[in-house]
Amino acid sequence: MEAYIEIHNLSKHYGPIKAVDDLSMQVLPGDIYGFLGPNGSGKSTTIRMMLSLIRPTNGQIMLFGQDLAKDRFKTLSRIGALIEKPDFYNYLSARKNLEILGKLSNITNLHSRVDEVLDIVGLLSRAKSVVRTYSLGMKQRLGIAQALLHKPDLIVLDEPTNGLDPQGQKEIRDLIKSLSRDSNITILISSHILYEIEQIANRMVIIDKGKALVEGNVQDLVNAQDRQVAFVIGDIAAGLKLINNSQWAEKMIKSDEERIYFKINKDEIPHLNTFMVENKLQIFAVEPVRSLEDFFLQLTYDEKVN
Repeated sequence: MEAYIEIHNLSKHYGPIKAVDDLSMQVLPGDIYGFLGPNGSGKSTTIRMMLSLIRPTNGQIMLFGQDLAKDRFKTLSRIGALIEKPDFYNYLSARKNLEILGKLSNITNLHSRVDEVLDIVGLLSRAKSVVRTYSLGMKQRLGIAQALLHKPDLIVLDEPTNGLDPQGQKEIRDLIKSLSRDSNITILISSHILYEIEQIANRMVIIDKGKALVEGNVQDLVNAQDRQVAFVIGDIAAGLKLINNSQWAEKMIKSDEERIYFKINKDEIPHLNTFMVENKLQIFAVEPVRSLEDFFLQLTYDEKVN
């Protein structure tokens, strides 16, 4: 399978500052690919190099199997992008804004295509409204509509939920999932909101200080590590007495009025559950506590220590 994005040993230096440092990553067709890292980690700089907005210091960027440095216009014509916040003419309608952008891209059947992308992002009923009447979330969706105008194979979204309220964040997440599912579009989404990526991405890379810390399938990476789980049990006192006098004591990290928390590998969970049941403890639930955020914090902490 030919990668849509393949980055090899990419670097961008500003004097002594290494904004991106020997970064390699790969986005495959059909991915919703999470590009994760804290603010200042090099995500936006990488995306700008990927879109040929700034030049790399070193390294290679391959898009759809073509070297970006050698075939810039052909490869970029297959990409739509929303970088940070979208900018529109606030005194014009959403439809008029998209028509202006579509004419610049020589899009055929422009009027019907504008209505099509507005419908995809859920703004067709507000097509005639001037953009200044739009909420921030609606402007973000209009920005995604603009990125879709020329029917790209890949869209790149840089912090698309930044500044949105929880409802706006959910609307953007749902839209991204529908674009992947219904329109067969590959998506790279940059974010520092880790819960968001855990909800929608199938693959990811985590970077810090311009370096890749880990890349792969989201669930495989999270599941490969020890995680926190909470056992909800009927008799906490009996449960604590049992655990403290067993080999599981070193795995226990804390307890509250209803739960005992453990840090264990996923393969150990059924064994611990069996141990409790065999010793007459009532197990009401086993709740995962670990999230991608825990995973990210562990990685960046280990990187700092090492």
